[in-house]
Amino acid sequence: MASGGFTRLPSGDVIVALRLPSPGGTPDDHIRVIVVSANRQRALTRLRNLGFRTARLAGNLEPPTGDEINAVLHHPDGLVWRRIPAAPAEPWQSIAALLGPTARRPARS
Repeated sequence: MASGGFTRLPSGDVIVALRLPSPGGTPDDHIRVIVVSANRQRALTRLRNLGFRTARLAGNLEPPTGDEINAVLHHPDGLVWRRIPAAPAEPWQSIAALLGPTARRPARS
């Protein structure tokens, strides 16, 4: 099961952070995905539409940090990821970098 959390912004938008299995990786490989959306359900739907069928949010044990919130708000797609554990200088990346060149640019909702 994926673990993660969320936070609501003053604007009403929600930022969801999830730990998910890495696509094409070993069972021990995980990524941290951060997505901004109008509500939690819409954020999870965006991830499921990209192929992350295990995207579930049960509780709020690992809410997004300030750095994660800043990264996703300044990304044009409103959806970023990086490996867990991340190297100290590893930047947040676009979801297209994970899914490959055939990935559609997700609509920000």
